[in-house]
Amino acid sequence: MPRQFDGSRVRAVRRGKDLHQKELAEMVGVSAPTVARWESGQDFPKGEKLPAIAAALGQSLDALFPHDGPPDLQLLRCDAGLSVAQAAAIIGASRVPVSNAESGRRRLSDAYVQPLAEAYGVTEEELLAAQDCSFGLRPSASRDQHASAPRTVGEKINYLLQHGYVGQEAPSDEEIARIVNEHAGVAAVTADDIAALRAGATTEASDVVRAGLAEALQVDTALFQDDAEVDPAAREFLEALRFLGSIHRGQILGLAARGNSGGLSAEMMAKINELVGELKHKLPEVQDGQ
Repeated sequence: MPRQFDGSRVRAVRRGKDLHQKELAEMVGVSAPTVARWESGQDFPKGEKLPAIAAALGQSLDALFPHDGPPDLQLLRCDAGLSVAQAAAIIGASRVPVSNAESGRRRLSDAYVQPLAEAYGVTEEELLAAQDCSFGLRPSASRDQHASAPRTVGEKINYLLQHGYVGQEAPSDEEIARIVNEHAGVAAVTADDIAALRAGATTEASDVVRAGLAEALQVDTALFQDDAEVDPAAREFLEALRFLGSIHRGQILGLAARGNSGGLSAEMMAKINELVGELKHKLPEVQDGQ
């Protein structure tokens, strides 16, 4: 799956670093108008440009440009900062073998696996697994991939936006900022501030902002306490969202059948099962046993 690009988040992080668009453009190897189009949403950078943008802004690739699911061949290549032509040059071939493999038309020849894995900075096994993904063969997510709970304010915002709006449109950064300010009664944040939190460029948020975020995202204020202070009920809520997020992706977990493997209370399990029942009626693609 391709990485998510949000121009407003890039703008917020750039401003937080006191960089001008021209400076970022020079570091990435493009023109200042190109950066302006990226940040305004008029255009999007090629995937192989994302590592350079993240590095120039001092951010990790995953934090600034997240992606869902396991990597495919295109993602591995782009994360290595390579174009199709550059990858083809590495294996001494035309662009066709690389393009065919990435589009799921024809697998890479065995002779190409080792040099591409080395160029992409992965093992041969990881490259072959990514190739399987390019051909539509997706491994099941491991328990560890779902086990990490969000910790920072920004991670919690992203988590709630991703998993907490089943069948609904999630609020934008502008909408979140508006609700926070209305709740606070003062101009406490801007949309860029929200974007900076989500990107990890800013990690601190006042109690007033945290309370407003809880109002904007319709959760208890305890959820936005520092991780060490989050009470058991808030932790259970995160677990519930994790389950519901899986349900939204069409993966009914059979909660009653498999038991309380997530460490949830009986009350929370009952609530989740109630919500599962409601979702079955609201989401026609969700069926028992899937």
